[in-house]
Amino acid sequence: MKIAVAAISDGGFTLGRALVEQLPDAELLPKAKIAGTFADNWHSYDAFICIMAAGIVVRAIAPLLQDKGKDPCVLVIDEKGQHVISLLSGHIGGGNELTLAVAEILDADPVITTASDILGLTALDMWAASMELVAEKKDMTRASGILVNRGRLNIYSEVDLGVLPKGLRACRDREKADIVVSNRSIFSDSLLFCPRNLVVGTGCNRGTPASEFEEALDELFADLGLLRCAVRNLASIDKKSDEEGLLEFGRSHNWPIDFYAKDVINRVTGVAISAAPLKAIGAIGVAEPCALLSADRNRELTQKSGKDIPLISRKRKWKNVTMAVAEIPYTLLVPAQDLSGS
Repeated sequence: MKIAVAAISDGGFTLGRALVEQLPDAELLPKAKIAGTFADNWHSYDAFICIMAAGIVVRAIAPLLQDKGKDPCVLVIDEKGQHVISLLSGHIGGGNELTLAVAEILDADPVITTASDILGLTALDMWAASMELVAEKKDMTRASGILVNRGRLNIYSEVDLGVLPKGLRACRDREKADIVVSNRSIFSDSLLFCPRNLVVGTGCNRGTPASEFEEALDELFADLGLLRCAVRNLASIDKKSDEEGLLEFGRSHNWPIDFYAKDVINRVTGVAISAAPLKAIGAIGVAEPCALLSADRNRELTQKSGKDIPLISRKRKWKNVTMAVAEIPYTLLVPAQDLSGS
């Protein structure tokens, strides 16, 4: 974490210098008008530790705020170093954790006001991020509100549930769930949290533009009722690693692409053998085996379940594109002590 320490008084600078000596990757910003200091450095640091009045900080950073997923965390410390306040981005930005660390260094009182921490409940945004669950911002806010007010959330999941953290409870009835975890469109009052557990294997003719990949995926996912937010990555044969349309398609959605050599592809069993790629490049297929290979690799990176990798869509062909979809089996599992406020 890259940390900036800012102060406006001589006493603040003295405290700041002492703090920088004990915090790795921290530096003391030079004296300047505080509003300009924040504006010039806002996107250069992960955290700001401000040794000054909280009101000054609030007025200075207000025009810079965008989203809690993007803003750096901000801490405020009084000049005597008696209190350390987590002011902004306490959970996802790491402000609460940094507040505790700084308070320990200074032997100060940490001030954390996020409701989940005060009540000892799960920090829902951190849990969702650690599980790579995608949710609309309004859904996350609403779910967090329910958790704080009621003390629990009922979750219906189409992926395996392990031991859930404090405040989250498995529910077998989707209609009674506060949150549904699914990679498919749902029509209910429940809030949808989408797991990133799909791999799209794709082959193409040479020179296929990105727009044709978009159209094929739109049609395929509409037919299957799948959500684009569930895509973790794409996969193809290494012969397509320079295919600009495919690369652009992946870049536009921040989807990495796994590429596989034909010798690796030809060891995959249980897939349809395609005459065209077998004749052209010596591979038994592209879309299906690459999707399965990548899904198995990604399973190793998450929580291996021991299940076979399912193809939820076998190869479908358009004029210049082929696609298949594999689902990565994994379990939503995180120890309660890792994400609770205790």
